[in-house]
Amino acid sequence: MPKQWPADTIARLILAGFDDYREQFQIITRGARERFERGQWPATQQAASERIALYELKVKATRDTLCRAYSDTLLLDVAYWPDVKAAYIQLIDPRFDDELAETWYNSIFCSLFSHDLISDRCMFIHSTRPLRREQARTTQTRDYPPKGDMAGCLAQILRDYRFDLPFADLNADSQRLAQQLADSLPVDAWQMIELFSGVLYRNKGAYLVGRIYGQNRQWPLMIALIHDEERGIVADALITDEDEVSIIFSFTRSYFMVDVPVPADFVGFLKSILPGKHIAELYTSIGFYKQGKSEFYRALIAHLASSDEQFVMAPGVRGMVMSVFTLPGFNTVFKVIKDRFSPTKTIERHTVIEKYRLVKNIDRVGRMADTQEFSDFRFPKERFAPECLAELLEVAPSTVVLEASGQVLIRHCWTERRMIPLNLYLEQASALQQKEVLDDYGLAIKQLAAANIFPGDMLLKNFGVTRHGRVVFYDYDEICFLHEVNFRRIPPPRYPEDEMAAEPWYSIAPQDVFPEEFPTFLFADSAKRRLFNQLHGELFDADFWQSLQQAIAAGKIIDVFPYRRPRDA
Repeated sequence: MPKQWPADTIARLILAGFDDYREQFQIITRGARERFERGQWPATQQAASERIALYELKVKATRDTLCRAYSDTLLLDVAYWPDVKAAYIQLIDPRFDDELAETWYNSIFCSLFSHDLISDRCMFIHSTRPLRREQARTTQTRDYPPKGDMAGCLAQILRDYRFDLPFADLNADSQRLAQQLADSLPVDAWQMIELFSGVLYRNKGAYLVGRIYGQNRQWPLMIALIHDEERGIVADALITDEDEVSIIFSFTRSYFMVDVPVPADFVGFLKSILPGKHIAELYTSIGFYKQGKSEFYRALIAHLASSDEQFVMAPGVRGMVMSVFTLPGFNTVFKVIKDRFSPTKTIERHTVIEKYRLVKNIDRVGRMADTQEFSDFRFPKERFAPECLAELLEVAPSTVVLEASGQVLIRHCWTERRMIPLNLYLEQASALQQKEVLDDYGLAIKQLAAANIFPGDMLLKNFGVTRHGRVVFYDYDEICFLHEVNFRRIPPPRYPEDEMAAEPWYSIAPQDVFPEEFPTFLFADSAKRRLFNQLHGELFDADFWQSLQQAIAAGKIIDVFPYRRPRDA
């Protein structure tokens, strides 16, 4: 190895870039408390977008620093990089965010080199971090024994997690939360409450998260706080149902702002109260979406190594823009953009990419699936069912390539949580299930609209049903902001013959939408059409959409709660 090869210096520059990123990440995150206390809701949404964009900005800055410091001949010789990795491991070993530092290193390496050069020798395909660090770490939880007085215990909790803005009525809130707990858990379960020491912020809410211990089991515990502009801080709800807490941490929601001294320990804590969640999703839920991406990839290669499953086409109607495939035992779909779209689609490839990236940066209000974007996946040909591979090679030959080595290269794709397509769910659902899911479908459209999102293509096939029975939108090639749409009523016909004509008798601009057309467009089945009209008929009226646009234009941010609010809230 040449003497001038500065492996240690390069490792330090990479880590310096990571420190810069972490500092800025924490500044944005720690500002969440003040934004909550001041009711600065537009600033809250802006901060969420800025924090997501921060990672790529800092990766680029670090890459540029390296390129200015070293020649391409030196920096881009992959043979030297095992030494950089070894030096970097020594630097991050004492850290409490070491797993995030590994992922950062991977991002820098991938920004410099072709994905063909990815290997465990040069980067961290598999983590070198132990599952639990041996050294002592900062205590991250607080314990509260009820001692026979749950209302008093909850009052103490609220006092300990005080804000600069006072509680509207701390004692009344404590009594109300104690009653909610009594309604959900037996009194003999009240042995100990353990809460994470930090507050989680998202949108217009703040959350305390932890668990409550009984004699032989535990339950998750979340206390939801809201800022009432007239009264102050209000403890809005206490949630102990695992499914409801899981929904609050859903892949369909924006990322929490929470100051986490030891990320791995906090994710482990969340995993202990939400065992059904994968750690990739938990990392993502608290803003470490790149770490979530790393954990997802590791889970994927582990699944492939432990099974002989093949990729197959995902069930449902074939998309006009995307081709979607999946692994039966891995709860994810993989979406690639087709080379040629259906003639009814007038968008271009770059627009589709922009739409999918947009979704990561906006408030998904629990109604849009988060995505992860990947480049240059490689899998052995035999891991694809023949009909699946044939279809991918036919519809997306510029993205899916069968290499001479026998590997299948996926140049670009998105991953999403797999759901049951709504149209397929309805085919198998009972009458009661149909009513419930169609009601939630209408709520999903309304909540997206309240967040200034118009799905564009609202066909049932573009929505999915989660394991919790929630309806989620997942096809983004036609989404836009609600304020960009011109909702119109269909003008009355000029003559009787107008209604029989092949072409409309009125002009239609590109952004014009006629809600009166929704019923026949969305429902071929007249019974489902009538049922949906009973549940959400206002969606077929242009006035409904225009009133939402007016509220958004006036600066109103409409509340969409990620939990069931008590009736007295």
